[in-house]
Amino acid sequence: MTITVKTSEKTKEMMQEYYEDLKKDKTPPYAVFQAIDGDTVVTLYESGKCVFQGKDADLASEYWVETERINSGYVQVTNSDDKKKQEIDKPKTSKYMYVNSIGSDEVGTGDYFGPIVVTASYVKRDDVPYLKELGCTDSKKLTDEKILEIAPLVAKKIKYTSLILSNSDYNKYHSQYNMNKVKAILHNKVLLKIMEEKPDIDYIIVDQFAEPFVYYNYLKDTPNIQRNITFMTKAESLNMAVACSSIICRYLFLKEYDKLNKKLNIKLPKGAGSNVDEIGKQLVKKYGKDILENIAKLSFKNTEKILTSDNQ
Repeated sequence: MTITVKTSEKTKEMMQEYYEDLKKDKTPPYAVFQAIDGDTVVTLYESGKCVFQGKDADLASEYWVETERINSGYVQVTNSDDKKKQEIDKPKTSKYMYVNSIGSDEVGTGDYFGPIVVTASYVKRDDVPYLKELGCTDSKKLTDEKILEIAPLVAKKIKYTSLILSNSDYNKYHSQYNMNKVKAILHNKVLLKIMEEKPDIDYIIVDQFAEPFVYYNYLKDTPNIQRNITFMTKAESLNMAVACSSIICRYLFLKEYDKLNKKLNIKLPKGAGSNVDEIGKQLVKKYGKDILENIAKLSFKNTEKILTSDNQ
């Protein structure tokens, strides 16, 4: 599937910031960037044309169609499936948006430094318009500044529960379980906790990171398991409870990251790129390799690169 969206300068700027860490090294002629977003290739051209190619092109483009509609009042979209250009002046609404729901999401699983944060949120149907007005959507599509601004307002409006897994605890877990099993255990804990209040819900939604049967298999030795879950990819864009969980997770992650920066008196890069390796080498040189046990996820390939550096 190929979907083409005509974007304004404001939307182009937002896209460049959002896809910064997903950009490919090589850029096609006349393109601002090309990025890989899950199963979709995203190419933004200097002209403002943005092309989404892949089996999830419709989901990958959905947020940007809505963003351009907000920025410009309308948006031109071409879908290869019907070969028709259409002007959209109304957002499409997921059937999972205006509902009473619990949704869970996590942050930090792709970052070498910083904790893993998992949150489950309960959002009532009547709260959705207010949360939309705040700008609640997938936290990856919001700047950190925006997260810090709206997360406290979201937390005051809704009920939620969060777990923060430090890297020292993650490293103990990971000696027994892979990352997805760790995530499944944490998601199950926050879902069970928020369900204790017996909320009136239409759906329980988890942003899918594993097939349902695999998810439940991860929990086979767990005495209490939350069932009746709807699993979906890109759920942050389709369900407000997941979006709120995403935002609260990111907010807590940023706060913990800031504490770590102050403790080490250094600005730690996010993600797991080569810049992370360089900072890791500096920290090991200063504090010794044992420092990584408490501040990093040792299972990442960065650890080997850091410890096999010339200064070791």
